[in-house]
Amino acid sequence: MPNAPHKNPQYGLRIPSEIMDKLKYIADRNGRSANKEIEQLIIKHIEAWEKAHGAILFDDGFVPRSRS
Repeated sequence: MPNAPHKNPQYGLRIPSEIMDKLKYIADRNGRSANKEIEQLIIKHIEAWEKAHGAILFDDGFVPRSRS
């Protein structure tokens, strides 16, 4: 089925080459792709934010684009 929606939305990320190279180095040492390393960093960031501020429930009127 061409152009079937993917279950995970994509996001184009622009970062300096030096940062990307270092990220890839870390990802390789962790046995991950750069994409999975970024995903793990995002998960840790969300967990830290929710620990400090409470669970993100989307009950304040905010609608993420991935859900609209």
